[in-house]
Formats: sequence, C-alpha cells, structure tokens
Amino acid sequence: MHVASCLCAQLPRLVLSTRVVLIMHHREMSKTTATGPLALHALAGSSLCVHGEPGRLLDLRPEHVPGRRVLLLFPRDDAKLLTPELLAEDPRPVTLLVPDGNWRQASRASRRIPGLPEAECVVLAAGAPTRYRLRHEPKVGGLATFEAIARALGVLESAAVQQQLEALFERMVAATLSTRAQPKAGAAASGHAGP
Repeated sequence: MHVASCLCAQLPRLVLSTRVVLIMHHREMSKTTATGPLALHALAGSSLCVHGEPGRLLDLRPEHVPGRRVLLLFPRDDAKLLTPELLAEDPRPVTLLVPDGNWRQASRASRRIPGLPEAECVVLAAGAPTRYRLRHEPKVGGLATFEAIARALGVLESAAVQQQLEALFERMVAATLSTRAQPKAGAAASGHAGP
C-alpha cells in the first residue's frame, strides 16, 4: 500500500487459542491484492507456509500434534459445516489450515501437501456476499481469504474477533480503492461513448 494509506497502526493484535496457518501458493506472494497475509499480521501465533515452488516440498504433518485439533478450511467432498456443535465434539484448541491461491492451486494443495489430506475438512455456512471489490470472484459465494479466516474465527473464537477482523478488512479495501485511478470527469460511467 502507499505509505499514506498504511494500516499498520490500526492493526489489532489478537491473541487467540486458534492458530491460523496460511498455505499460500508461491504465485500469490507477489500479488498486491492478496489478503491472507494481512490477516496473519493481526493474529498472534499465526504462520505463513509457501508451496508450489520448484524443488521445495512443504510438509504440514508436524502440525498434527496430540493437544490440537487440525481443521482444513476447504470444500472437499468430505467437508463438514463449521459450527459450534462440531467444535463441541472435540474441544481441543484448533490449528486452522487455510489454502490461499486460485481454485486450482488450492484444490491441488488440499490433496498433495502432506498433512492436509489427514486434516478434518470444514466449510463455512453460507453468509453475506463478499465485500472484496479489488478482484473479481469467479465462484458463487466465494470469499477473499481474509474474509474466510474472519468468518471461521467467528465460529472458532467469537463474534467480536470476527467483527474486529472484518473492520480491518473494510479499511484495507477502502484504502486500496482510494489509491486507484478515478475516471476522468465527463467520461461515461458505462464506458459507452456513442448514443
């Protein structure tokens, strides 16, 4: 972001029992519109893992430890709805694994990275449409990674945590949009120049 739009001073620092592990495809790393890393800056104890780089293999099996429940936020065929009732079945603190990339990259990661096929797969309940206006969302009901993390933490932690993260997300989107070129005065809003 431009220095004038920097959000660093506004970042909450949330200390939670849930640990978020963002599994980012290496091609997402250079995209200025990637939202997952911003969420990690607000979440103490979270971490970023990069996958897909030639010659470097990622192994997430060490995330599976006896004292924690490992959930993968991805709509696999065997995914269960993330609800308080599901969490009550196993009350251990959660390590939430979140693939980040386009649909194809995330789908491959969920099957190929050691430690992900063994994770308990969960999905979010249907909710409000995405508020992300910086990229086109091709999947109906799709969310920016940040939004998905915030909504998951709303179930795993509290509505207050979700609200804090969503407020940060809104500020980020607004700040980014404010730096984009505005249409010239007198230009047709639809882009259609003729009668």
